[in-house]
Amino acid sequence: MTTRGDAEQVIRYADMFAAMGAEPRLRIMQLLLTAHPQGLVAGDIQDELGIPASTLSHHLDKLKNEELVKVRREGTFLWYTANTEALQELLNFLYAECCTRNKAVKPGDLVLIVKASKGSQERRNK
Repeated sequence: MTTRGDAEQVIRYADMFAAMGAEPRLRIMQLLLTAHPQGLVAGDIQDELGIPASTLSHHLDKLKNEELVKVRREGTFLWYTANTEALQELLNFLYAECCTRNKAVKPGDLVLIVKASKGSQERRNK
């Protein structure tokens, strides 16, 4: 039986996934994760991804509104970092649904997926 709190949590996760569902925002999240924990200033994100400033601002606001990105001010710079706690929450939600409740995916298979993903990433970086 689904409680009201569970339903609200699922809605929140759906909104978080939707925010990352746009290709530029997913690329922003990937970039911020590579720069974790320090993060990046908006100009560096813009330079790296080639996204116009106004468009980047829109994407960062969407990610920030869904609590996927944190912002801190240092002098005149805004530093953006991936909110790893929120991402961990999303992963835990998926893990609970796929691996513990109904065993759709064996927990050991996730390790294999991560290893395979890292291997293909390393090949792309060469």
